[in-house]
Amino acid sequence: MGCFAGRFRRVEPRRAAGQFVTGLLSDLEVKTCWQLAEQAGHARPDAMQRLLYRAVWDADAVRDDLRQLIADRFGGPDAVLAVDETGDLKKGVHTVGVQRQYTGTAGRIENSQVGVFLGYAGADGHTLIDRRVYLPASWTEDRDRCRAAGVPDEIDFATKSELAAEMITAALDAGVPAGWAAADEAYGNSSVFRAHLREHQLGYVLAVSRSHLVPIDGGKTRLRADRIAADLPASAWQRRSAGAGSKGPRFYDWAWLDDVCTDADPDDGGRHSLLIRRNITTGELAFYRCWTPRPATLTHLVRVAGIRWSIEESFQAAKSQVGLDQHQVRHWDSWHRFTTLALAALAVLTICAAAADRADAALIKVTVNEIRRLINACIIRPSSNLTHRLHWSGWRRQHQARARRAHYTRRLNLELQP
Repeated sequence: MGCFAGRFRRVEPRRAAGQFVTGLLSDLEVKTCWQLAEQAGHARPDAMQRLLYRAVWDADAVRDDLRQLIADRFGGPDAVLAVDETGDLKKGVHTVGVQRQYTGTAGRIENSQVGVFLGYAGADGHTLIDRRVYLPASWTEDRDRCRAAGVPDEIDFATKSELAAEMITAALDAGVPAGWAAADEAYGNSSVFRAHLREHQLGYVLAVSRSHLVPIDGGKTRLRADRIAADLPASAWQRRSAGAGSKGPRFYDWAWLDDVCTDADPDDGGRHSLLIRRNITTGELAFYRCWTPRPATLTHLVRVAGIRWSIEESFQAAKSQVGLDQHQVRHWDSWHRFTTLALAALAVLTICAAAADRADAALIKVTVNEIRRLINACIIRPSSNLTHRLHWSGWRRQHQARARRAHYTRRLNLELQP
């Protein structure tokens, strides 16, 4: 809380924010305003709901403070900025950004909300440092719907790669040290996104699809990436580790073609190349467009390609440990506020895990999951007062009864309408 407590002008929302983050770190199964308020010892959820909806504070300013904290702790010239999106399954049509759309969470088209996130991976740890909610064109073309969800009038449609570019630009402009960018093929296939990174002199290793057309011969010819891989001799492949995994080094076969992939601006002063990864068990191929402002080695590129998975690990930790996907909010501001406080809780776990010394060589390094268990066992003291628990049981049932009566009344009125 120390890095952003000054963003709250009043003590009440400042105290509520600290209790909110503490609740996200707790072992609650569901982390909504009701549960977080009960955990904090409140008699009603009003303070937690007010923190997300009406209290005066700037979630983007808090995000800036968190981003600087992470950069100060994990920053370095070879750090990697990784972008990706994640979806949350939602019901209804009123929650900001929700519509039927593809989400990797479900692996299919579902009614969902998608957020684009920026991860930061340094030498000692990785976490999420920025977020954008994705608004489909069906939303931005309906300004009344946007206003009902609190979307500012100046917000227009932006693709996911454009949102990713905005976050990378904001991080670099804020002085976040980074030498590389990494992303999956949804971003790597975008020539505009790649050009944006080159403008910032940021090296990249971006996944592209197997059908991606790779420019060769100075751009005169374009071949599918999988066609190029099929013509490679056995001598073109080298076995390298993409980093340590839970079961040991992640070895793959790699082929590096450093004389292809020159885009439309060959005078950018950097080096374009194509990196191909082959699974040593299944033979499955993955392809990467690469660019570096200065000469780089295959080892550098393989390292960055492996680090891209850190954002997937951050998503998993954020959802399983601090409830990133458990928000029950509809409005633009409340989504950004909840998500920002979830990133703060994740930062606590990440920093504590990095700071924990491995005193015994027989033990693995402390994980974020273990850090949260220790925080709950040693620091967080959930209320065991029976009167408090019974009060909340009665309050929930009373609120649910009122909600049921309202739903029944609305349904009957609709049925009675001619």
